[in-house]
Amino acid sequence: MRASTFRRLMNLWPPFLFNSIRVQHVAEDWSELKVVLRLRPWNRNYVRTQFGGNLFAMTDPFWMLLAMHQLGDDYYVWDKAGAIDFVAPGREDVYAHFRLSASMVDELRIAAANGEKVLRWFDVPVTTASGEVVARVRKQLYVRLKPKARAEAPAETCATCE
Repeated sequence: MRASTFRRLMNLWPPFLFNSIRVQHVAEDWSELKVVLRLRPWNRNYVRTQFGGNLFAMTDPFWMLLAMHQLGDDYYVWDKAGAIDFVAPGREDVYAHFRLSASMVDELRIAAANGEKVLRWFDVPVTTASGEVVARVRKQLYVRLKPKARAEAPAETCATCE
């Protein structure tokens, strides 16, 4: 699927659409993604700030999806764990910017080359437009080379990993 098509579909997905979560940008190579959570009357909590569940939801699937698309069909990629640290009240629209570098993708490929599971943590801050951190979200990914690809995979080395 093209990144631009994915962005449009995610913006129509009911959990995002009805909670004012919008994917603003997805890089064509799946290395970067930007998302915004608009503060609206229907998604505020009791004290009129961003609802914590929406702060987590706006970040939930994206590390996994970026990794899946960059690694390709030979890998299982799943969310394993997640955590959120609420730093300040979100009294306005908030943003998250995900970047999955080529070197990190190489590290995941090398770590999974022998068929063992790989667990890696990824962090993203949720910020206001001015850069104030509202929350820090951590997601742990499970990555594993699929059995059919293990038999075909030659041993790889990574110049940046040594």
